Amino acid sequence: MHQDLRTAVLCGIGTCLPPHVLTNTDVTRLGGLDTTDAWIRTRTGISRRHRAGAGTSTGDLAVAAGRAALDSADAGRADLLLLATTTPDRPCPGTAPEVAHRLGLGPVPAFDLAAVCSGFVYGVAVAGAMVTAGLCARPLVVGAETYSAVIDPTDRDTAVLFGDGAGAVLLRGGERAEPGAVAAVELGADGAGCDLIAIAAGGSRLPGTTPRLSRESRYFRMRGREVYGHAVRRMTESSLAVLDRAGWPPGSVEAFIGHQANQRILDAVADRVGIAPRHRHGNIGEVGNTAAASLPLALAHAAARHAVRPGARTLLTAFGGGLTWGSVALTWPAAEPRSQAPARRDSPAPRPSSPAWTGMHRHGPA
Repeated sequence: MHQDLRTAVLCGIGTCLPPHVLTNTDVTRLGGLDTTDAWIRTRTGISRRHRAGAGTSTGDLAVAAGRAALDSADAGRADLLLLATTTPDRPCPGTAPEVAHRLGLGPVPAFDLAAVCSGFVYGVAVAGAMVTAGLCARPLVVGAETYSAVIDPTDRDTAVLFGDGAGAVLLRGGERAEPGAVAAVELGADGAGCDLIAIAAGGSRLPGTTPRLSRESRYFRMRGREVYGHAVRRMTESSLAVLDRAGWPPGSVEAFIGHQANQRILDAVADRVGIAPRHRHGNIGEVGNTAAASLPLALAHAAARHAVRPGARTLLTAFGGGLTWGSVALTWPAAEPRSQAPARRDSPAPRPSSPAWTGMHRHGPA
């Protein structure tokens, strides 16, 4: 039945940001960090980030964002759920099946995807391919993270960067001329850099039960200077490759959203690709680096402000641990984003009272 559909179309956008906000001053005070608000803003572009409260998990954020995306598309159901995350609720089983159950989707396929900060791009690529192959009709792709559970508050290299949150998109089959249509994807990985961004302990190589685990091995660690160079190069190459695959000259791109890792990285990539400053969009100042949730949160922020016209040529690109990277060329969706508060595990996710993007406006600009 789905074989005649030509491409995947993004038709719904949902988000969830925990209500608790930490400023740069809060982070430096809690971790006893030798830095300042001015230094963090200058070096990263970040002024605040959201934190999940005690008892709030990645799954709780994913349920809320998923429900909001379904509401955005005025759709009650999805027939596939793909959850991109580095911080699942538990090592086993995956978090996605429970999220699908809590959303009332029934016995649909559901699985986690681990590609760190590139997870959302990987998820859109997989879900879109399944749509065009006729394996599903309305996949729900969620990027959700609670990095506060794996970040060492005393590590200046990571504590100032990461925030918690979730973003989701609903896809459907459609035509390439529609707003929200996926034109091309490009993915890559290089395991030679697997130690540059990592949590050493907790897997089969170094189980969490190993006696006398070091603090360093238990928390997320990142070799920032090396990562910077890889991120700029890989996102630039991937962006140019996906634009070539789509047949779009860089100058024709009207909206660029890169993974919200560091403002200097974003500017460097956009400059190298040839994206004019007026076409660059992001929300790193208000949410920080939310890993797999980064791109859908930034997409929702721009869509809520009506910053881009539906149908405009759009470039999404990301880089993360693995090392992994990827890009998506699509036309800007016509969907109005919805936002919800985190969903408690013992209660259904509440429906949003309005389609407004609440996460940004509540706390003001960076």
